[in-house]
Amino acid sequence: MPRYLTMVRIDENNAPEGGPSDALMERMGDLINEMTKAGVLLDTAGLAPTSEGTRVRWNHGELTVTDGPFTESKEVVGGYAMIQAKDKAEAIEWATRFVKIHEEGWDITSEVREVVGG
Repeated sequence: MPRYLTMVRIDENNAPEGGPSDALMERMGDLINEMTKAGVLLDTAGLAPTSEGTRVRWNHGELTVTDGPFTESKEVVGGYAMIQAKDKAEAIEWATRFVKIHEEGWDITSEVREVVGG
């Protein structure tokens, strides 16, 4: 069965103040439990803000290491889920369900990409 990485993209500068509400965290927990019971979810987590991150870049033989925050980034990956689904359509269904549990104040995108090899 193919694996898919769903990356949740957010604009850190325009996320609701205080982060996810208790109600949203409960809905997320319910969906994660459902995905686990369905045998779809392999791994999931939120990521620390870019202010705590570091970028390592190799560009034409030059290495640069930059500590966050990354002001030039509007959208960043705020979390991910690794799922195993029968096909891309099923992976998109799970990603759609995840984005729809968020309140109206959220502006998020879930990018679904198949894991190749390995």
